Amino acid sequence: MDKSLDEVISSRPRGTRRGTGRRGGAGAKAQLLGTTGANPATRAATAGAIKAAGTTSAQPADKIIVSNLPTDVNEVQIRELFSTTVGALRDVTLHYDSAGRSKGVAAVHFQRKGDGTLAYQQYNNRLIDGKRPMKIEIVVDPARPAPPASLVSRVAPAASAPAAPDARSARCVH
Repeated sequence: MDKSLDEVISSRPRGTRRGTGRRGGAGAKAQLLGTTGANPATRAATAGAIKAAGTTSAQPADKIIVSNLPTDVNEVQIRELFSTTVGALRDVTLHYDSAGRSKGVAAVHFQRKGDGTLAYQQYNNRLIDGKRPMKIEIVVDPARPAPPASLVSRVAPAASAPAAPDARSARCVH
């Protein structure tokens, strides 16, 4: 600590940028969901919700993120695919870069709960043009609690065999 602040600053390597959250992964997903400015607990809950939704969700979902789409796909085509094969839609939003080119990512909001889960089951990893897998992620609202577990899943399994009597209790003392 014998250096001045100016010496410490000048000795740091130049040109390195620290995490801007624009490289993909949970940061990009959080940007899509508008949680980049949220507090860390909200971001963690959202990231956890996205990871938990990587498979089918316990909650019936009504919103999905579709990615790895070809750049020539437009909102009308996305709307047509999901409304004719899954169910009625509330909204479709295709994301574009600053030059107006599609990013290949769309948010699809269904009218009925459960249609997002159905779309995930039906289209996740399905090939587009025979070569690129369409990726579907279920968007889970972290503010909405999961439905309570069914009683069937909460009841302990039946004991497989009765426990053998203890040797001490088996002896009869007269």
